[in-house]
Amino acid sequence: MPKHRKSAELEEKISILPTTPGVYMYFDAEGTVIYVGKAKNLKRRVSSYFNRTHDSTRTNLLVRAIADMKYIVVPTEQDALNLENSMIKEYQPRYNVLLKDDKSYPWIVVTKEHFPRVFMTRQNIKDGSKYYGPYTDAASARVVLDLIRDLYKLRSCRHAITPEYVARGKGRLCLDYHLKRCEGPCTGLVSEEEYHRQIERVKQILRGDMAELLEHLKREMASLAEELRFEEAQALKEKYDMVARYTAKSVIVSQTIGDVDVFGVDDDGGTDVYINYMHVRRGAVVRSVTLEYKRRLDETVPQLLGYAMDEIAHTLGVEYDEVVVAEEPDVAMPGVTFVIPQRGDKFKLLEVSERNARQYKIDTLKHMEKHNPEQRTQKLLERMQADFRLSVLPHHIECFDNSNIQGTNPVASCVVFRDGKPSKKDYRHFNIKTVVGPDDFASMKEVLTRRYSRMVNEGEPLPQLIVVDGGKGQLSAAVEALEAMGLRGVIAVAGIAKRLEEIYFPGDSIPLYIDKNSDTLRVVQHMRDEAHRFGITHHRNRRSKGQTVSALDSIKGVGEKTREALLSHFRSFKRIKDADLDELAAVVGPAKASIVYGAIHEDDA
Repeated sequence: MPKHRKSAELEEKISILPTTPGVYMYFDAEGTVIYVGKAKNLKRRVSSYFNRTHDSTRTNLLVRAIADMKYIVVPTEQDALNLENSMIKEYQPRYNVLLKDDKSYPWIVVTKEHFPRVFMTRQNIKDGSKYYGPYTDAASARVVLDLIRDLYKLRSCRHAITPEYVARGKGRLCLDYHLKRCEGPCTGLVSEEEYHRQIERVKQILRGDMAELLEHLKREMASLAEELRFEEAQALKEKYDMVARYTAKSVIVSQTIGDVDVFGVDDDGGTDVYINYMHVRRGAVVRSVTLEYKRRLDETVPQLLGYAMDEIAHTLGVEYDEVVVAEEPDVAMPGVTFVIPQRGDKFKLLEVSERNARQYKIDTLKHMEKHNPEQRTQKLLERMQADFRLSVLPHHIECFDNSNIQGTNPVASCVVFRDGKPSKKDYRHFNIKTVVGPDDFASMKEVLTRRYSRMVNEGEPLPQLIVVDGGKGQLSAAVEALEAMGLRGVIAVAGIAKRLEEIYFPGDSIPLYIDKNSDTLRVVQHMRDEAHRFGITHHRNRRSKGQTVSALDSIKGVGEKTREALLSHFRSFKRIKDADLDELAAVVGPAKASIVYGAIHEDDA
């Protein structure tokens, strides 16, 4: 394969690269950092960019833009990942994967003071205080805080309460004390030791150790009851019930799973990838965060998982031991065990994480559509542009479908989509005029010629994309029609095969398989359904005028609904006749299929 050309200076730098782990930076002609990458072997990784032509257009564009390169050697591959992550955030190179959801999450902090405070913050400061979280939103953090404040009477004031402060008698009881929300540590009404015992119980809640806390409260209740201190026992009973109710609302995964970290991915093959992180402690999900990444160079899921693991480790201070994933990340982490479950509780746990990532994507798209519908449309058009290999955004798409019954009443439909949505006022149907017999290819050629000759003559704007139903044969007919009109290359054209996942392009015998979860496939299905519905409706209207009789009409035992179901699925009598018994049965059931098959093949016996 052809190599990318590089300057003599750059070639010399590459030739003397070490074979150790490190991070490399690519610069453009203006000296701007355009890409940062990590490598287990610097020489091998950097050389791979220049010794071949890449499948990815973006990668080829990157290589052509490289004017200079620098590198940093580090001891391990893990160090390389850490350095790469920090440098990407520092330089924001245009070709690197982008962490889109780089916002600050709320934490609950227990301050490092003689009488600690407990409150919510979005700043994780290295001041010796203990931070718990982050929480996916402020509402979930407030639920935990409300539980803590209902259970324990902790101070909320900002006074620097020390033993000396209390001894000097400087404290004054505030409103919280009179409302029984605080026990008055500022005036010495509660000792530092007793206050810290409450703080330890608070930390248990924040760590997710509800089982241990419940057991502690149960023991305390029993002890107080034995001492006949029933009022105090009742107060503890109320706390016990409160914690139990809160625990019941938590996501309990399994009693057999200990402490694990889980990374679930939602990837439809597009630009945006969503990765959910969950920490499970004693079978309960105590922490969950979803990150959104934007691909720049067709990064793989293992690569993105490596970025996510490093991001979570740095942001949340996580130390991994056992990590549950669907595929092993492209990252070296000594001492970490990666588990790829196929069944059981950990597999179900992974499914929960993937479902959270998917839901986050849905919520993000809904929010975007509600508050910025133009951005939602832009993302859809960009996805379709990439899938259909277009040079421009497909704001205007037209889809064609033929419909006939044994060559009679041949018609065609044209549906128009603008910005991914049907424009019904622009729909058109055609009665085939020049084609004799059931020739779908010739019919398609006639329809496109009539449609676009007229649009050109009347000066109407042409679509950016034509989609024809029927695969390679219909596509060839469409290409011939566009060539005859001089529009080949002006309008892009693609064919949809019988299976909706397959899309054919002119001159390419290998189809494109669209991901079943992608927005592109959703629009393609909608277009095809609309073209088929519109064509069948027109065809039915023509038949209702008595202009012809279908060969199916004469089959005894076959009614109107059966005929419509067959024609709706196969679109012509010829295709019904070519279908085998199983294909017919899949549409109208085995009994009707047997009647139809026997009748139309009676002469063949």
